[in-house]
Amino acid sequence: MVSSEQRRRQLAREKFERQQQRREEARRKARRRNTVIAAALAVVVAAGGAAYATGVFSGDSDKKSDTASPSDSPSAQPSGSSEPKMSVDAKAKYDMALKTNAGEIKIAMDAAKTPHTVNSFKYLADKGYFNNTKCHRLTTENIYVLQCGDPQGTGSGGPGYTIPDENLTGLGKAGADGSVTFPAGSVAMANTGQAHTGGSQFFLVYKDTNLPPTYTPFGTMDAAGLKAVQDVAKEGVEGGAGDGAPKKAVTIEKAAVTKE
Repeated sequence: MVSSEQRRRQLAREKFERQQQRREEARRKARRRNTVIAAALAVVVAAGGAAYATGVFSGDSDKKSDTASPSDSPSAQPSGSSEPKMSVDAKAKYDMALKTNAGEIKIAMDAAKTPHTVNSFKYLADKGYFNNTKCHRLTTENIYVLQCGDPQGTGSGGPGYTIPDENLTGLGKAGADGSVTFPAGSVAMANTGQAHTGGSQFFLVYKDTNLPPTYTPFGTMDAAGLKAVQDVAKEGVEGGAGDGAPKKAVTIEKAAVTKE
């Protein structure tokens, strides 16, 4: 015969097991929800008359020449199918300064870890590619980023060439859910959801964000720049959505890449 104490212990054990099951199910649901949200945040890139479904931080038409250009300098629009010739010092560190209407954002870049990315940004910045362009996308739910670098301001623009992925293990090994943490202040390349499809679009992480390690992390914002992006995020997205154009419009007035 089961004593009252044994019965009490059995009920407590069963209660604990049910709690553990509920917690594990909640974790599984959270992972599934984040995956669904990430998929839902995909945008469509129009290129050559066809529509391409893209990844979470999508952008840059796949090796298609973009006809739009920065509003202040149409002749500054690079074109062609090959990335620019390597001209940066692969052993050096570079800074990218973004002068925006929301404040200056200074980004430290390491050419030793991301030489192709740094070289492309210097090439584009030297040509005025980013001048007077809008940061077209703010995400405020589960993923916390401000996305910039599209001269069209639509999420479909690019320089007409792509660059290889780099430094994908720079943020550590992916966890059980297949993601790594992009810390607040991180700057990484957007892509089409496929490998080696980065162009000119990039995203500024203003709060720790878990993403698959498929986006090249190439820089870190300074404290003032991070605060400027966080202030934009506090204003939210147009229409109150969790993903879309920032309510507080952000324009990159000028971009410059210099060697330290």
